[in-house]
Amino acid sequence: MSNMADKNDKVKQNAPGKYYIDNSCVPCNDCLEEAPMLLKYTEDESKVYFHRQPATPEEEIAARKAMEICPVEALGDDGE
Repeated sequence: MSNMADKNDKVKQNAPGKYYIDNSCVPCNDCLEEAPMLLKYTEDESKVYFHRQPATPEEEIAARKAMEICPVEALGDDGE
């Protein structure tokens, strides 16, 4: 499965690091259910973003699951 998220079009609130959400996000809530400890809505609730990067193996798994479940492939793992 190819990852189509665009690291040049990140939601600006993303915490710096590997995982991010880009502006193709349609805030469907699916990823939030998988990784509520890592993700938050923007203030206007138009997008979701990584408010922090995974810090444990469990959180890494949650981030991957969130990435896989995203219907618009807005989550990426090739960020800096």
